[in-house]
Amino acid sequence: MMKILLTNDDGYDAVGLKALIKALEPIAKVMVVAPAKNKSACGHSLTLDRPLRLISIDDEYYKIDDATPTDCIYLSLGHLFKNGYRPDLVISGINIGANMGEDITYSGTASAAMEAVIHGVPAIAISQVCKDMCRSIVVDWDFELACKVVVDLVNKIENGYFPLAERKFLNVNIPPLKAKDCNGVKITKAGYRVYGNDAHRHTNPRGEEYYWIGLHPLSWRASIDSSCDFEAIKNGYVSISPIMLDMTSHSDIKDLENWLNN
Repeated sequence: MMKILLTNDDGYDAVGLKALIKALEPIAKVMVVAPAKNKSACGHSLTLDRPLRLISIDDEYYKIDDATPTDCIYLSLGHLFKNGYRPDLVISGINIGANMGEDITYSGTASAAMEAVIHGVPAIAISQVCKDMCRSIVVDWDFELACKVVVDLVNKIENGYFPLAERKFLNVNIPPLKAKDCNGVKITKAGYRVYGNDAHRHTNPRGEEYYWIGLHPLSWRASIDSSCDFEAIKNGYVSISPIMLDMTSHSDIKDLENWLNN
């Protein structure tokens, strides 16, 4: 059986993480290392200004106080997997909320996958898109489609090989649909996210000003061939995007050299 390391930026007790554990335990050996509390939108950050405590919750189930998902992968690979041994795969999720377009750079979910591939471990980030920007209080999240997609991907990896080269990971987004209503899977590119500003100014009882960053609607710039992650989700498809860590704009190197030399 494959050895799979799981994390989730929604926290060690997140409903999406628990659904993922349940789906994978019949087909894999699972270890969980996740933040003790929600760390959404923390990006690819490591904690350098304070010590971190790895706390055992159950057999092969850990939380780390005030850690980021990147911390969780970093410490897991350095201290829970020893003598050169590595998990076969890291899966980050199931996140509540989309991680598409440039939101990938904010995402704690995607960042855990980034950290895994930096250390040479194949990785998948998986997110459940919400219908209403996740404003509703939902008691029973339906992760059936997300779990099916993850299990199918794990089976493909176990029976063959991870489809991407080093320092690349799969970013998966699940449409807010029942499994029976999904139109299939599309391989997509990361879309062009359109951002606004949703910072709310408030005053506390002592008259001190503070701000609270809100939620942005999923707005994007349409692609010419309708091949981006946003469009796949809109059309009822699962979106799977290959993401690379090399952020160099290779097509601009020659022009930049010419610009500097003239």
